[in-house]
Amino acid sequence: MAKKRKERILNPEPFVPEGTEYAKSKKTSKAARKHQQEGDLIDSHISSKIMKQALIQLKEVEDEDETNEQNVTRSSFNRLEEEPRKVEEDNNGDDIDNIDEFAGFDENQSQFGGFDEINEDDEKLMDAFLSKDPGSQTTLADVLVKRLKASDATVASENRPMPKLDTSVMEIYKGVATLLSRYTVGKIPKAFKFIPSMKNWEEVLYITEPEKWSPNALYQATRLFASNLGAKRAERFYRLVLLPRVREDIKKNKRLHFALYQTLKKALYKPAAVFKGILFPLCESRTCTLREAVIVGSIIEKCSIPPLHSSVALLKLAGMEYCGTTSYFIKLFLEKKYALPYRVVDAVVAHFMRFENETRKMPVIWHQSLLAFVQRYKNELQKEDKDNLKLLLEKQNHALVTPEISRELINSRNRGEKEDDLMSISAPVSVINKTIEEDRFDIPDVPMELD
Repeated sequence: MAKKRKERILNPEPFVPEGTEYAKSKKTSKAARKHQQEGDLIDSHISSKIMKQALIQLKEVEDEDETNEQNVTRSSFNRLEEEPRKVEEDNNGDDIDNIDEFAGFDENQSQFGGFDEINEDDEKLMDAFLSKDPGSQTTLADVLVKRLKASDATVASENRPMPKLDTSVMEIYKGVATLLSRYTVGKIPKAFKFIPSMKNWEEVLYITEPEKWSPNALYQATRLFASNLGAKRAERFYRLVLLPRVREDIKKNKRLHFALYQTLKKALYKPAAVFKGILFPLCESRTCTLREAVIVGSIIEKCSIPPLHSSVALLKLAGMEYCGTTSYFIKLFLEKKYALPYRVVDAVVAHFMRFENETRKMPVIWHQSLLAFVQRYKNELQKEDKDNLKLLLEKQNHALVTPEISRELINSRNRGEKEDDLMSISAPVSVINKTIEEDRFDIPDVPMELD
């Protein structure tokens, strides 16, 4: 049986045409083995087809290398093509491996609304805590233009100066910019995939004009950068590219495009970068409207976030200069019911105590966030914290919410105390400790009916 199996092995020599260097080198090699000499040959027309396809593929590879050698070395090409990308799947099960199989989001698909929670009266109260001097949103173009003008005085008069890169690189990525501006479905330009591996990735990204990308192109770019950029670079991409685009779309359309909403969900692959690049700058600007808070907050509410990242985010929000919508984000994190460290619990208490002497009327969302905090963490509060919160309720109160907060504080134990049986305290039940003894011979008379 073994002999027959050997005889079926094909001779590899017919794959090599006569006159090639490989064929010449074979003449000086060892003589062919017996099973190679006796093997069946492949038909000549099949062999010619194989060689034709091999030459075509080799030509394609050489053309690609020649086109891209100006911006990425040959080794980086091989590394990007061969390295496996370990990416966590999102809620839709998408993976970065099928990035070129993107089916796109329909332009007529319903945009995300979710404004049922917005109350006009409450929105007016929150406006009192917004900044009176809103600054412009910083974009990648603003940062790069300022940097280029500072380094080169000759470009100071240009509206959109370009970095000094190789001419072929500039032409390639200007073409990428045109493609991304009208991108809907399918493959993204291959040159665009190499941007995360470049040292000057910001300059190259600036050439592609991110502010003009289509919503679907921004979604694809976020998938790529969230997977391949480090945490700090991803944070910078979120803050300078994604956040300005989201805010602009909400301001213009009074709602967020569905593709951009899915982009925010995809960005949560790196939660720390989302918090530092989107959530914190949004709150620190003190210009975040309730509409923006509801839309961005729905991402936090629906998606799973590691407890450690949520604890750090809550700690940061509690110590931040107050903006009305900050209470909305605090409420969302509290309602996730994480086991928070005592340091975070104490920071949230200090956050609310800052408003003890506040003369302005607090919005309803502030009272709701305090209620959510007391409901979830009332047994983790110290006795002095509860006393301080009771004094706070005397100065900041709401007709419907404040009584609920007071009831939760009263019916709770202090930090470190064991759980009390409140039912036994309110309605004590006698406990029988003595064993009941029965006399089996002391049987009472049972009246019997007559037949």
